[in-house]
Amino acid sequence: MQAILSNWNLFRILRVALGIFILVQGLVGKDTFSIVMGSVFAGMALFNVGCCGAGGCATDNRMTNNKTNTEEVTYEEVLDKK
Repeated sequence: MQAILSNWNLFRILRVALGIFILVQGLVGKDTFSIVMGSVFAGMALFNVGCCGAGGCATDNRMTNNKTNTEEVTYEEVLDKK
């Protein structure tokens, strides 16, 4: 119940609205595929899950400062023998 009632934003509302629209259009047109896809899209938005789960695709935004671990890189020139 907590997943349904928390973290609502504009895009989540739009995803629910789009899923419900697809679901209704499938019901009106008697199209099974649209009914299933509308249910899936509306359910994913309603429960705030995506392809990777709730927050599964998030990235780590913390900045790390590893200036002490730098190494000097040496390069070797490769010449073509003709």
